[in-house]
Amino acid sequence: MPAFAVQLRRMHGEIGRVIQQYAARQNLHATDVQALAAILDTPEPMTPTRLRTLLGLTSGAVTACVDRLERAGHVRRVREDADRRVVHLQYVADARAAARSHFRPLADALRQAGADFDAAELAVALRFLTELNDILARIPGEPAGR
Repeated sequence: MPAFAVQLRRMHGEIGRVIQQYAARQNLHATDVQALAAILDTPEPMTPTRLRTLLGLTSGAVTACVDRLERAGHVRRVREDADRRVVHLQYVADARAAARSHFRPLADALRQAGADFDAAELAVALRFLTELNDILARIPGEPAGR
């Protein structure tokens, strides 16, 4: 398994480099980019409370993050019709298109790397990565604000 750890660290570093470039070009913090990814990847509407839990941030830090993203034109706060107290965070279409354009090389690399593998091999790799991420998500972290 040490070889897996080395390759995962290497992949994390390469993806982190691309994320840092995007953050710098957009005048965002790395946490802001993590928030954008969380908003993009969630199957249901994202709320500030869910974002706080996912990112392990304080309420104040999430508010500051969402304020920066809203000012920069990446997200907008939308109140739910049924309960106006509930706020959903929506990724703005133009900002989403800019992100897709920047991260296209990552998508291309994924396609290129997977081209030599059949569907069964890719299914095993996906199952491994999903299981790894599920286990990692259960590792307790430091409480926010420490």
